[in-house]
Amino acid sequence: MTANSAIKLAPSILSCDFSRLGEELDAISSAQYAHVDVMDGLFVPNISFGMPILAAARRASPLFMDVHLMIERPERYLKDFADAGADGITVHVEATQHIHRAVQQIRELGKRAGVTLNPGTPLEAMRPVLGDVDLVLVMSVNPGFGGQKFIPQSLERIRTLRRWLDELGSPAELEVDGGVTPANAKAVVEAGATVLVAGSAVYGKDGAQAGLQRFREALA
Repeated sequence: MTANSAIKLAPSILSCDFSRLGEELDAISSAQYAHVDVMDGLFVPNISFGMPILAAARRASPLFMDVHLMIERPERYLKDFADAGADGITVHVEATQHIHRAVQQIRELGKRAGVTLNPGTPLEAMRPVLGDVDLVLVMSVNPGFGGQKFIPQSLERIRTLRRWLDELGSPAELEVDGGVTPANAKAVVEAGATVLVAGSAVYGKDGAQAGLQRFREALA
């Protein structure tokens, strides 16, 4: 189990008000990361945004830009996202035939390399690259839409990946994305997560600062 004081919060800007992007980023300035969900309408059914929004977020905030590419053949665009301001880039094992090469490309660009997979994909698909990455992301919903409910079986997947990373002696962060709320945050952390992504649970009606505070109180 990871010490709660070391847990990083990564609000997903997919849930923010894009007409006030700078203000919305200011509101999460006390978080460690800004999570940037990029969807292409092919790998997932939804379309979100691309390099211009990331570049605007980069200009508006010094936060670590944690970019999650839910796109087909992500290797085509790694340099573009790096140039637009990504600090870390996470790719899906299902989206490329050459996951090792994609991870290597991200590192050659000087960015933190992450890998993830969909809830229905066996964890074994990720195992060959666990020793090569800086971040492992567990999707606890099926990617493509915000506001979904946490899949309970995800806790066992987090535990398994925590064990694998520990066995490797890997310093990689273990991030969880999908349906994470103050109500289940402690269970997710106890399973082994070190980074929590949350969108609608942070950007609520009372603002992102209040949303982040609810997470901190839940993890105290």
